[in-house]
Amino acid sequence: MFLKIKNIPSVSWSSEKPLNFKPKISTFFFLCFGLTLFGLGEGLLIVSASGASPWSVLAQGLYLNLGFSVGVITIFISFIVLLLWIPLKQKIGIGTILNALIIGLMIDVCIRHVATPESYIDQILLGAVAVAIVGLGGGIYLVANLGAGPRDGLMIGLQKKTNLPIALVRGTLEITVMSVGWYLGGTVGVGTLLFAFGIGPCVALGLFLVNKLFN
Repeated sequence: MFLKIKNIPSVSWSSEKPLNFKPKISTFFFLCFGLTLFGLGEGLLIVSASGASPWSVLAQGLYLNLGFSVGVITIFISFIVLLLWIPLKQKIGIGTILNALIIGLMIDVCIRHVATPESYIDQILLGAVAVAIVGLGGGIYLVANLGAGPRDGLMIGLQKKTNLPIALVRGTLEITVMSVGWYLGGTVGVGTLLFAFGIGPCVALGLFLVNKLFN
């Protein structure tokens, strides 16, 4: 069952190591494809107006208490998360850099070209679809093994330390972040809850599907 997956699968197009500046074309393609889906999902979640992601809620909560802009706090959070990689022995790669660039670009595309649904039910449905797309995209780009984004790298490092299923590790991480952000005053919506409780299983499903298709 995909909820029990504990490791990132290795397939024919997976890189042997994260720090690889000359990956195979297929590896680079799936990295970019996965990140594009990931960014599309993140953008659709914002457009859905059903609630921000847990990490955005944390940034909002810190903004209300520290006074710095949400953007500055988001960068600060990413930096702190990357520092946590050191004791977890996580390694960066070109995927770590492309993570920010491609996801940011796709979020902008969604905001400019996708309209927020008028119906609240449609907003919730779009939020649910967005979470599923983020999970699928995450599963694809992580299998490329060219370096994870800050949050995904933290998830992988914690999984290796605890040997718990990826779905459980990611879910616990997102719920914790959401709870801290809410306690600090951040706004939690239905979309936030969908992301916090659904992203772990969705990432695990993405990994499962990639493994089934290519192994």
